[in-house]
Amino acid sequence: MSEECPNCGAELPLGARACPECGSDETTGWSEQAGAERLDLPDESFDYDEYTKREFGTNSPVPRGLHWFWWVVAVLLLAGIFVLWFAW
Repeated sequence: MSEECPNCGAELPLGARACPECGSDETTGWSEQAGAERLDLPDESFDYDEYTKREFGTNSPVPRGLHWFWWVVAVLLLAGIFVLWFAW
């Protein structure tokens, strides 16, 4: 016979020390207050772009996209493979 979690109502296996669904356990008191609301997780109104600007500033140390040098290297590498392929 299994029990029901007093927090979320999920079925608990016999002898469970914590709810596999919501994480409530004997430390949280298996209470209605044990929930994710107090974890300060982002919700729908969370603005990721604003957060990254606030935390990391506006200057990004990693360039966006491929640098022209790497395009040249890729083209030369492909040309070398092409030449070797038809030189055999």
